[in-house]
Amino acid sequence: MTSEVRKKAALAQEASAIMNRLSTEQKNAALLHMADALLAEQEAIIAANKLDLQRGQEQGTSPSLLDRLTLNGERVAAIAEGLRQIVALPDPVGELLEQFDRPNGLKVQKVSVPLGVIGMIYEARPNVTVDAAGLCLKTGNCVVLRGGSAAIESNRKIVEVLKEALQATAMPPDAIQLIEDSDRASVNEMLKLNGLLDVVIPRGGASLIRNVVENATVPVIETGAGICHTFLDASADYNMSSEIAFNAKVQRPSVCNSMETLLVHETFAEKHLGRLAERFVQAGVELRGCKRTVQLLAGAKLATEEDYRTEYNDYIMNIRIVTELDEALEHIRRCGTKHSECIVTGDAGNAERFIQEVDAAAVYHNASTRFTDGFEFGFGAEIGISTQKLHARGPMGLPALTSTKYRIYGNGQIRG
Repeated sequence: MTSEVRKKAALAQEASAIMNRLSTEQKNAALLHMADALLAEQEAIIAANKLDLQRGQEQGTSPSLLDRLTLNGERVAAIAEGLRQIVALPDPVGELLEQFDRPNGLKVQKVSVPLGVIGMIYEARPNVTVDAAGLCLKTGNCVVLRGGSAAIESNRKIVEVLKEALQATAMPPDAIQLIEDSDRASVNEMLKLNGLLDVVIPRGGASLIRNVVENATVPVIETGAGICHTFLDASADYNMSSEIAFNAKVQRPSVCNSMETLLVHETFAEKHLGRLAERFVQAGVELRGCKRTVQLLAGAKLATEEDYRTEYNDYIMNIRIVTELDEALEHIRRCGTKHSECIVTGDAGNAERFIQEVDAAAVYHNASTRFTDGFEFGFGAEIGISTQKLHARGPMGLPALTSTKYRIYGNGQIRG
């Protein structure tokens, strides 16, 4: 008997032939239908989401993860708005990237084309279901979604709404598939579906990404964990530093672009770390730090090397006091995940060194790491933040979901 995973991937593969024929106008019309349907069915979506939240509470899910899982009217509206923003963006499919004539008369064009069928493996954020679907469909791709079990009721209802919306459009409803089997075996099966899936994109915690990267035979675009740092240099303005660091950690700690470790130059620490730490404590953040940090801050716990390599996604923050920029750069090289890194400084030379030397998808001078996001970069939604270096890096918008094709026009040429 054909498994659910293989059956749905095959349906998506069949639909991809239709997707290749759709115009930008037809794709945009389908996305607008999807956005309208989400708003029209938001009560049913929120009701399904409550079932997931109730189960999560019963299972002892942390408040930060429950926050990632939660849908309400405002968040559903934001998700629908994300689809509308995708509609407003240029369609990269069919874009002429390069053209040239050969001496033998052949005319060569290089154009962007869909990747094909994308397998999306992700965890507890149901908004990813819509973001991924919207970005994939706009670029003429089909998508096989495999969300985490924590959001299964939400995802099931959302996909039902989206597929129903497509019934009234030129886009085949089978272009969106949801794997409902929550067994880990369904993930492992997706990773081996060469010939049905063209690429797999994991989006979630370190263990999920590691499993995909280590076990997939299907090509993978890796979206890495976010152990992000903010370095407060000796010359950093206190008020700016406080606002940037606080925003990076507290505004939404459950997401991958939030800060996990605050690096502080010793000169700044001696003057300001006490009152800055108090602001975090008042916001409910548990502080862990190096020996010098613990000496300065009575309530801080001593951090281990493992702490500095942990993506908390919670109200926990590491602090390390450093003597110079080089020490901060070394720490980021050792413990960072090449996601998002920030320096707050008034020293232009140090800022330039940091931006040049830090190996990360996004590097900031005097701005919060929370901006590493497709919406904030003007890409509409994003399918993930790639921390690898091949094909795509950083927030992955529409162009990252395309490949290329060479089209060659001749008049009878043969190779001698």
